[in-house]
Amino acid sequence: MRMVFGLVLIAGLGLAGFAVYMAQNYIGAYENALKQERAKSTGSVATQEIYVAKRAIAYGETITDDDIMLAPWAKKILPEGHFTEENPLNAVGASHRVALRQIEKFDALVQVKISEPGANAGLTWRLEPGERAFAIKVDVTSGVSGFLRPGDHVDVYWTGRVGRNNPDLPQGDVTKLIEAGVRLIAIDQTAQADQNSATIAQTVTVAASPQQVAALAQAQKTGELSLSLMASDDTTVADVIEVDQRSLLGLDAIERQAERAAPEVCTIRTRRGAEVVEIPIPCTN
Repeated sequence: MRMVFGLVLIAGLGLAGFAVYMAQNYIGAYENALKQERAKSTGSVATQEIYVAKRAIAYGETITDDDIMLAPWAKKILPEGHFTEENPLNAVGASHRVALRQIEKFDALVQVKISEPGANAGLTWRLEPGERAFAIKVDVTSGVSGFLRPGDHVDVYWTGRVGRNNPDLPQGDVTKLIEAGVRLIAIDQTAQADQNSATIAQTVTVAASPQQVAALAQAQKTGELSLSLMASDDTTVADVIEVDQRSLLGLDAIERQAERAAPEVCTIRTRRGAEVVEIPIPCTN
């Protein structure tokens, strides 16, 4: 009896060991196949490690080393201005950078989204060489109902009164396009373009050359300025546009028609005693 029990125990242990051996072989084969598939998928897409955000970073926040990490990115779709281990975001000994717009978690960190080392999120980073910032007063009508955003381009129209005593100048109120395609860099006190709702602004800040700043300052002093929003892909060049009250109402055309319709009258002068009179006569060429 003991011998039978021993044989059964030995057989059971043998079967258990064989089952463990088969399971190990199966798991090993599965892991090898999985590694091969991973190697195939990794080898098919060339990647490069670039810096991405480890968390959501708000506009104006300082970007520290704890906020960034290296992550693989497909080489074919590397974002322009990215940072790598050879070109680090925060160089050793350099001042930290700040976010110039909202950065979501795992977004690639690129130059257009962050400031230079030690800079802030003010307006100076938005100005190109030779440009100046100039503020224009607006309201709900002149500011396109609050749908303006930093980065938009607008045409600037001036409305005022000129030429009251000069018949050669436009008469009454005049509206004229004075600047075309001016770039907005701030709305009120914010330069952040990531806004989801319309805001009724009181001022907008534009980037302009010193000559344009002088023209805008003079125009704002002597009349009212209105903005017209351009399409983001609009590359047309605006013509000279000027409208006064007479041309708006069509009075100039009416006067020209009346002048053409008036019959030509020819006269001769003759003296009758001490009096000189004009006598109408038929007109001849």
